[in-house]
Amino acid sequence: MDYETKVFPHTGGYGRYNRIVVVFSWFPSFAVTLNLFSDVFYTLIPDSYHCKPDPTLLPSAFLLSNFSTQGYLNLTIPWVNGSGRSHCELYKYPPNSSDLSENAPRERVPCTTGWEYSHVAGLQSNFVTEWNLVCSDYWKIPVQHICFMTGWILGYIFLGTLCDWLGRRRGFLLSVSLSSLLGVAVCLSRSVVVFLLLRLSQGASLAGLFVSSYIARLELCDPPHRLMVAMVSGFFGVLAELLLPGIAVLSRDWPVLQAVATLPLVLLLSYWCCPSVFPESPRWLLATVQIPQAKRSLQEFSKRNGVFLQDDLYPGETLLSEIDSVYGEDSQPRYHTALELRRTRVIWKNCLILGFTLFIGTGIQYCFTKNLHTFSNKFYFSYFLRVVTGALACIFLCLSINHFGRRGMLLLSAIITGLSSLLLLALTPYLQGGLVLVLSIVGLLFSQALAMLSAFFTCEVMPTVVRGGCLGLVLALGCVGRAASSLMELQNNGGYFLHHVVFASFAVLSVLCIMLLPESKRKPLPDSMKDGENQRRPPLFLSQPTRDSLPLLHTRAPLSEYNPDNYSRLVSATRKMLTKDSLPYRIAVPAHPPLLSNNETQEPETLKDVS
Repeated sequence: MDYETKVFPHTGGYGRYNRIVVVFSWFPSFAVTLNLFSDVFYTLIPDSYHCKPDPTLLPSAFLLSNFSTQGYLNLTIPWVNGSGRSHCELYKYPPNSSDLSENAPRERVPCTTGWEYSHVAGLQSNFVTEWNLVCSDYWKIPVQHICFMTGWILGYIFLGTLCDWLGRRRGFLLSVSLSSLLGVAVCLSRSVVVFLLLRLSQGASLAGLFVSSYIARLELCDPPHRLMVAMVSGFFGVLAELLLPGIAVLSRDWPVLQAVATLPLVLLLSYWCCPSVFPESPRWLLATVQIPQAKRSLQEFSKRNGVFLQDDLYPGETLLSEIDSVYGEDSQPRYHTALELRRTRVIWKNCLILGFTLFIGTGIQYCFTKNLHTFSNKFYFSYFLRVVTGALACIFLCLSINHFGRRGMLLLSAIITGLSSLLLLALTPYLQGGLVLVLSIVGLLFSQALAMLSAFFTCEVMPTVVRGGCLGLVLALGCVGRAASSLMELQNNGGYFLHHVVFASFAVLSVLCIMLLPESKRKPLPDSMKDGENQRRPPLFLSQPTRDSLPLLHTRAPLSEYNPDNYSRLVSATRKMLTKDSLPYRIAVPAHPPLLSNNETQEPETLKDVS
C-alpha cells in the first residue's frame, strides 16, 4: 500500500502525537553530540609542558638554595629556539662537574621523572596528562581517535542493519542501554588499553543510538515537515557543543566530564518504561509486513491524534480491512538487509554517491580547521568558530533546500567546498591572513552543509526496509573521513598537503556524481525495494515548472487498480469503477415502456425524410 497517501492521512497525519514523539526524538541528538565531542577535551594537549627536573642528573655539588626557580629550570631544561623550553629533554651533567654555565659539558637525555603541564582548556586533567601521552607516547592520542571512529563505523554498519531487523524502538533501546553502561565503565577505566577498548565499544553503541533516532523521527513526518524535523535535531547537537566547554570547566577532571556526558544517556533509559514517547515506526511495521503489530500501532497513533479507525461499519472500505485485503491476515514478516543492494541498480548507486559526498564533507573539514589553527593557536577560537559555522550550515539548509531542491543544494555545497579548497591550495602563499581566514570559514561552512545534507538525503531516498542499513553505510563512510585526519596526526601532519590535494580533487569529482541522484523534494519516502528502484534522475533545469521529475530511463507504467490475481482488490476496483461519474458508457432504464417498438418508431422518420 502507498503509506503516504492511503495510510498516513487516516491516522491523523502529522498530528499532535506525532509532534510529541518527534520532540522526544531530538533529545538523543543532544546526548550523542555531547559524548562525541567530549573526546576533544579528553585528548587535548596542553599549550605548554616540560619535563620535571631530575636532581640526580645534576652535579653532586649542586645546591638548590643558590638558584631561583627560573634559574633552576634554565639549568635542567634545554631551550629550543622558537618554541620555548624543550618538551621532551633534560640536561644531564657529569657527576663531579662544578661548572654550571652554558659552556659546561652536558648532554641531553629524555625525561626521567614525568612532566609538568599547564592547565588544559576546560579541564585540569585529561587523558593526556593522566597517562603522560606526550613525546614518545604521543602516537597513542591519534590511535585513540582512530579507535573511537572505528567503533562508530562498526556501530553504524551493524546496529544500523539491526534496526531493519529488530525495529527502530528495539534498536534504540539496545543502543542506549549499551552506551549508558559503557559510559559508566569509561569513568572507572584506569589504563590506556582499557580506555581505548571501552571508547571503541561506546562509540559503536552511540552510532546505533544516532541511526535509530534519526530514521524514526523522519518516518513519522509528512514531506513538508521532514526538513524542519531533521534540522532542529541538528540545532540540538549545536546546543550540546556550545554547552560542552562550560561543562568541562565545571567538571575540572575528565572522569567527572565523562559522568556528566553519560547522564543524558541514563535519562534516555526512561524511554524503556514509556513506550508512548518512542513507539515503533508504523511505516516500518507495514513495510516489513508485520500486519498485527502494524494495525495496533496505527490504531494507537490514530487514537492519540484524535482520529478513530473503526472496522465494524463498512469493513470492506475501512483502512484496517483494506490492509487485510492487500497483505492477507496470515502473511509472514519479510525482513531485508543492506546485502540485497547488490541486486539493485539505482539504490546502491544512490547509496555510493551519498556516502562519497559525506566522506568528502567530513574529511575535508580537517584541511580548513588546520588553517584556523595557523591563524590563531587559541583552542576556543577554532572550537567556537567550527560550532558557529555548523549552526549557520543548519540555517542555510533550512532556508534553501525546500526551495531549490536537495540535489541542487548538495551540488552547490560541493562546488563551493571544492573551490574554497582549491583556492587555499593554490593561493595561500599570496593571500593575506584575512582572506585565508574567510576562505577557510566558507569552506568549513559548506563542507558541514555537505555532510548534513548527505545524511538527510540518504534517509529520503533509501527504502524503509533497508533504511537503517543504508544510512549506516553512508555514515560509516563519513567516519572514515573523520579518521583520515587522525592518520595525518599520527604522522605529525607529514602528509597534510597530499591529504588536502586528494580531498579537493574528490570534491570536484563529486560534482559529476551528484548529477546522477534523484530529487526527493515533496516526494513520499520509498518503502519497498521496488519503490527505491523506481527513483530516477530529473534534469537539472526543469522545462516545465509544474513537472517535478523526468525519468532518465523508461519506467514501467503504474499498475492499475484492476488486479485479477487478487479477488478482494478486483471487487474493490470494480466497485469504484461503477461508482465513478465519468464512465465510457451509461446504462439508462426508461421510466415507462415505449408505446412503439424500435422498428415502428424508426419507420415514420424514414418516410418523413423521403418526403
